[in-house]
Amino acid sequence: MPPTESPDPMREIPDEAEMSFFDHLEELRWRIFYSLISVVVGWVGCFFFVKPIVQILEAPAAGVKFIQVAPGEFFFLSFKVAGYTGALLASPFILYQIIQFVLPGLTRGERRLLAPVVLGSGVLFFAGLAFAYVALIPAALNFFITYGADVVEAAWSIERYFELVLGLMFFTGLAFQVPVVQMILSWLGIVSSSLMLKGWRFVVLGAVVLGAVITPSTDPMTQSLLAGAVLGLYFGGIGIVKLSGR
Repeated sequence: MPPTESPDPMREIPDEAEMSFFDHLEELRWRIFYSLISVVVGWVGCFFFVKPIVQILEAPAAGVKFIQVAPGEFFFLSFKVAGYTGALLASPFILYQIIQFVLPGLTRGERRLLAPVVLGSGVLFFAGLAFAYVALIPAALNFFITYGADVVEAAWSIERYFELVLGLMFFTGLAFQVPVVQMILSWLGIVSSSLMLKGWRFVVLGAVVLGAVITPSTDPMTQSLLAGAVLGLYFGGIGIVKLSGR
């Protein structure tokens, strides 16, 4: 008889208590409930500090006068800013709830990949927020302020300003997930580091298009900053994949 192959331990699912379909639904309900509670707590907590938060987000637009163009505009905006900030502060707890829900169904190998993926994704997202705040937003605002400064005075709607700033920060954080996507695709065996390197021309084009779509201004400086950051992350991701032997 041919020798039987021993199963790969990395593809085994560790022994866990079996749960029925309805037990999974019940656990999912509680995980969502806990996540929503954390968002509400963060939202309420941030609302008490919303004015300092608003002042921090207004800092890149030094010299601009902000106005309310409708009654209660800043009041309702305060709820929105507190909500975004509260959700951001609650995101580690929400991520923990997601991990705890999916963990029982993961193999040993998938569990080993979970920590670097989660940690790398979180670090890169917050790095994207910081990059947008420090580099992209000032560059975009400088273009808007200087363009036509000799014709009109800069007095902006507070709500429109925060829609621009919060949207730019959020989408930049998502754009910074490029290395994480590369790592996942390589671990799944879909692409290799050599194949990623061969497609660099398409990535350059995609980065330029992404910079044009995400950045609100039409100046090449802001678009080039984001496109350059995405390209740097992409080639850095290739290096990480190469070091992992894929």
